[in-house]
Amino acid sequence: MAGMAEHEFPTRRDDTQPYDRALPLGDPGESVRIGALAPLTRPGWVQAGRHLLAGLEAAVRDVNDGGGIAGTPLELVVRDTAADPRRAEAAVEELARLGVTALAGEYHSVVARAAATRADALGLPFLCSSAVLDALTDRPTDRVARLCPPQSRGWQVYADFLLRAGRDRIAVAAEPSLYWASGTRLLQEYVTPRGGSVVELDARALSPAAVCDALADQRVTVLLVLAGLPDPAVPIVRSVRRDRRLDGLMIGAPAGQPEFAEWAALLGPDGAGIPFLRYLPERLTPLGARVEAALREQLTEAPSFVAFEGYDTVALLAEVLRAHGTDRSRIAAAWPRAAADGTRGQIRLSRVPGIDVWQWAGAPVQVVDRDPARPDRLRVLHTG
Repeated sequence: MAGMAEHEFPTRRDDTQPYDRALPLGDPGESVRIGALAPLTRPGWVQAGRHLLAGLEAAVRDVNDGGGIAGTPLELVVRDTAADPRRAEAAVEELARLGVTALAGEYHSVVARAAATRADALGLPFLCSSAVLDALTDRPTDRVARLCPPQSRGWQVYADFLLRAGRDRIAVAAEPSLYWASGTRLLQEYVTPRGGSVVELDARALSPAAVCDALADQRVTVLLVLAGLPDPAVPIVRSVRRDRRLDGLMIGAPAGQPEFAEWAALLGPDGAGIPFLRYLPERLTPLGARVEAALREQLTEAPSFVAFEGYDTVALLAEVLRAHGTDRSRIAAAWPRAAADGTRGQIRLSRVPGIDVWQWAGAPVQVVDRDPARPDRLRVLHTG
């Protein structure tokens, strides 16, 4: 990462916990402020939130090393959503009052949907980093844009991978959630016309042993764990791995739980060989390679795709701010002309059929797993 000798700008206004405390902010002209949403405490997926925030902050440092926005420092005002839609709505309202010029971030889809709907109502531009739920808003809007692929695209790629591998008798162990229900529906719509089947199991109502009994009775060829980490995902995976009736059954986790070190730490060898979705290209751009090294040092572990999504969010927002200024309505109007060189390729936004927000249609999609021979290494199994 470049040094900060010339432009010694801070990356965010509030570097201490709690992230959601009120701040005595100074003159808005002192900096260009972006509100940042991320799950930083439980029950949110804290490791994902930490990676997302690391990417956002790394990009802010780079922007400020390059002179900020027309000489004015860029600054994050961070709020912890803790996977709570109501808390996210309150954060959006507070950030709007504090005068942020735009919103960035968020990992959890249901939380991002609440934030996007509220931001749209308040006229606050929101560039969502990581939430894939197709229906990100209640209605079509020009104020909200997104970098990650919509769930319908990513999960179709995943379903295609399963069918190509001959895994067409699918069971899903799912928790009650709009996100998990949407994923199950997408799988059914893609797999059933192609001769496959999808069996639904309630991951909250059934014990791990009962899940195993149902899998054996149904003679399924793959179990998809659509559930939170650590519970009930970890106990389910452990039980399936130890049930000799289920030898040869593939376990999958399309939402990406195995991406993070927490998964490997909790499950060890049992967590390897479980395919999941990741939004990285075959090769990072030269910028991406430099950012990867900086993020690895900052996080003291390999950065996940979520960290790159965070970086690219700020990179695109900075280009919009440089070209069109900080007026909220002008930012929203600039989405169709926005372009930036990101860590994962050239980013441009467009209208995608069936998606009501501006979307990066070219976001990369991979199916990967942890190599059973070396669980610290990820293998690319399929691209789409």
